[in-house]
Amino acid sequence: MAAGIEHLVTSGTFSLDGGTWDVDNNVWIVGDDAEALVIDAAHDADAIAAAVGDRRLVAIVSTHAHNDHIDAAPALAERTGAPILLHGDDLPLWKQTHPERAPDGELTDGQVLTVAGVELTVLHTPGHAPGAVCLYAPALGTVFTGDTLFAGGPGATGRSFSHFPTIIDSIRDRLLALPPETEVRTGHGDSTTIAAEAPNLADWIARGH
Repeated sequence: MAAGIEHLVTSGTFSLDGGTWDVDNNVWIVGDDAEALVIDAAHDADAIAAAVGDRRLVAIVSTHAHNDHIDAAPALAERTGAPILLHGDDLPLWKQTHPERAPDGELTDGQVLTVAGVELTVLHTPGHAPGAVCLYAPALGTVFTGDTLFAGGPGATGRSFSHFPTIIDSIRDRLLALPPETEVRTGHGDSTTIAAEAPNLADWIARGH
């Protein structure tokens, strides 16, 4: 099979600043029959491992370190031997969930990850979290945005470690510069496109957070 994108939805909780909420998370798997890469190991290591199957897992990439995006990462890494990759600016958030286990490697802006012949370029897009990243795969016409950009607007910035003007800068400068037809695959909810979201930038800025 040629390289493609698989989608899994897992359910659990998100906790920060003393509150806890039920959430459904999108887990994305990029790969072919031989190898795969997981984006955001959320909630259910067993379900993610089953979806990966007997393929070699080259990496577990965390778009940011809110607990609902990383809670299953250590268990999945232990099972598969794959490294967990996270931007260094999100280490303080990571340690809130996994104080006993550090990520295995740091993501950096402009870094290129390769799986099944597909290149994914790391775009540092802070705002929702200091170390939030998106992964742009031009060969697949897709950007994986984590919680930076959703169908209908930017990710939340009302809690610790987040900043509304910063997320707007990230979306405007890094994401809306991508080709309009690029599909936006998000951390929660439905996918969208750059073309669908770009006209709303002025409204987001006017609304503020």
